[in-house]
Amino acid sequence: MASQQTDQEFDIFAAFCPSRDVFAELADKWSLLLVLSLRKCGEQRFSELQRSVSGVSRKMLTQSLRALERDGLVQRTVHPEAPPRVVYGLLPLGHALAERIAPLGEWVEEYADSVVAARERFDRAHCGGGVPAP
Repeated sequence: MASQQTDQEFDIFAAFCPSRDVFAELADKWSLLLVLSLRKCGEQRFSELQRSVSGVSRKMLTQSLRALERDGLVQRTVHPEAPPRVVYGLLPLGHALAERIAPLGEWVEEYADSVVAARERFDRAHCGGGVPAP
């Protein structure tokens, strides 16, 4: 259910539709992982997010959080303490996205072994057993 009604139709398959840019940005692996982490753990500090999403650099975490904040999915809250405590949490739009992508994360965890096995079979058949060229 959309929160705002517009007369504009969006189509992610149309080359110049703004929805394609939104789709591409949200489909970034760090964005999806951050949304899922915030769904699972609730509000988190920067360092907590970096630990929960293992492998993300400080630079990518900063960029991804800023993009999610710009898109209205994540809120950055500065608590007036000494030193200031900054936390990130999902906004209603972010919760709506998280509920829709959580099944994807569950599917990946359930079937990752099958995908890895399929990749290995493909690589053996098409690349002489080596890693495929980029």
